[in-house]
Amino acid sequence: MRRLIPLVTLAIGVATQLTAVANAEPAGSAWQADLVADAVPTNLAHRSGAVTVDDPDWRQGYATDLLAVHTLDHVTDRIDAQVSARTPAGTSVHVDVRGRLADRGWTEWVPAGTPLPAAASAVQTRITLQGNGSAQPTVSSLRLTANQATAARPAAAGTPLTYRVFATREGLVGATTANGHTITSRDHFVALPSGKALSPKGTATYSVKLCNPANNKCEVAPVWDVGPWNTQDDYWNPSSVRQSWKDLPQGKPEAQAAYQDHYNGGKDQYNRTVGNPAGIDLADGTFWDGLGLKDNGWVQVTYQWTGAGTPAPTWPYVRQGDTGNAVRTVQYLLNSRQSAGLSPDGDFGPATLAAVKNFQRAQGLDVDGVVGPNTWSALVPVLTAGSTGDGVRAVQNELAAHDLPTPVTGTFDDSTAANLRTFQTASGLTASGSTDADTWKALVN
Repeated sequence: MRRLIPLVTLAIGVATQLTAVANAEPAGSAWQADLVADAVPTNLAHRSGAVTVDDPDWRQGYATDLLAVHTLDHVTDRIDAQVSARTPAGTSVHVDVRGRLADRGWTEWVPAGTPLPAAASAVQTRITLQGNGSAQPTVSSLRLTANQATAARPAAAGTPLTYRVFATREGLVGATTANGHTITSRDHFVALPSGKALSPKGTATYSVKLCNPANNKCEVAPVWDVGPWNTQDDYWNPSSVRQSWKDLPQGKPEAQAAYQDHYNGGKDQYNRTVGNPAGIDLADGTFWDGLGLKDNGWVQVTYQWTGAGTPAPTWPYVRQGDTGNAVRTVQYLLNSRQSAGLSPDGDFGPATLAAVKNFQRAQGLDVDGVVGPNTWSALVPVLTAGSTGDGVRAVQNELAAHDLPTPVTGTFDDSTAANLRTFQTASGLTASGSTDADTWKALVN
């Protein structure tokens, strides 16, 4: 006989009664979250307006729902959540939030009901569902309430934290990371043992700078997976906000303490015997090519969001001799803006240099042949559904580079619009479906 799991409402934060929340808070501070529109799902299925795990075998039934950015009419320092969900025994639902900073960067993800690292007037929510193999949780609704901050509390300024950490090679080509990315040969990303700094698929919102002291080779890589060993060990944080193992020194992963000091009986959070002190996993390209590692070993890791939030996207500098996707986008845009007749081959050669200088001269800019902030600002168009031409090809080229397969047709069709909105949500932007300056900055980074 099948046992029915009752629908329960979980209050996360200080609020316990939904009606009281709505009446006690200023207008506009409580809202019903849309679990589907402009959301970015990972292993998620939609069923009769609710969301649940799609594939129960993938990561033991792990799924996430990244919701669209929500802009408030006041500054908040905490987001409380009420979730209506079915959670069979052994399953769980977690709600995390992050706040957008004044410079358009983001705070770290924190559990709903706990203080944001800095006050914010725009927030984003992530729901994480975890099944147990045989049963899966289902979320039918989510209501969020923004606590009104009495005063703006800016992000604490400071230098991003750096720690010496043991790194292992992740490998697993063809597998899927926690953010939904399919691992490719010689890929470039890292895994950290907490979802607090997990970048959405195709973005580099949370990144680390890695350096190999043996050869001084360094690389900046996005955080796209969760591990090794643990999934709730944000060891880079102080004990006041660290998820687990608060008695460990800041900067020391639980796996390192378990391996070296027999901490926690030498076990990880899953009661497995820890076989190495790893606090970070590296994709093959980062491991071999970026750092020149030949075996697992100690590296210097800088957690770039820990200074004062994630760095806001900025215009890159593209110049003669450069190759790659940003160059191809420049070539498409030059063709669009001045019929430059360039072959979009991703090689910044003499023809591209001449076209850049011609464009700069026509726009009254400094004619230096370098595509920097002023040139980018003059070069990028506002495009939306129905637009056509090489400017659209530039957008489609960038979407494909951000893990959103998009045919480069030059027509801003429904699939291009849907992928752009997905990219905007993943990048922490308003899902407008058109290419404003902030969207272009995120696309070309």
